[in-house]
Amino acid sequence: MDTSKILIDLRAERDRINQAISALEALEPLGNASFRRTATTTLSLAARPRRRRMSAAARKRISEAAKKRWAEQKGRAALAAQAAPKKPRGRRRMSAAARKRIAEAQRKRWATQRKAAAKKVLPKGAKKRSFKKPAPKRPPAASSQPITTGAPGSGQ
Repeated sequence: MDTSKILIDLRAERDRINQAISALEALEPLGNASFRRTATTTLSLAARPRRRRMSAAARKRISEAAKKRWAEQKGRAALAAQAAPKKPRGRRRMSAAARKRIAEAQRKRWATQRKAAAKKVLPKGAKKRSFKKPAPKRPPAASSQPITTGAPGSGQ
């Protein structure tokens, strides 16, 4: 890697950036923008009035008023809770009669689907589909000849 060429390129880039910065600074009415920003920041902090402090008595009055409001709110919530007792939460159970009605309706739907499937006319030559599993194939019966492991003609 040629480091001298890289250094020359970086210095040229630095010179172009410095020229751009000086051109932008010339456009500023007061010169350097960073100087102006820090000067205005310190002036605005010095000119800002001090924050007011709350007296202990005022803090106490505000605290008592807030506590009073919260007590009223909690009182209303307690009255509402007493007026309408909630049902105990838990799993909802289905009655036996409802379960029976749902099961009968489902069986009826299945029966109508089976009837509709049976009524479908198959194209000529098509076989009716069977949903039975085919019987597993049995391996061929073992022969009565002994198994040899050697090469053919080795006599083993």
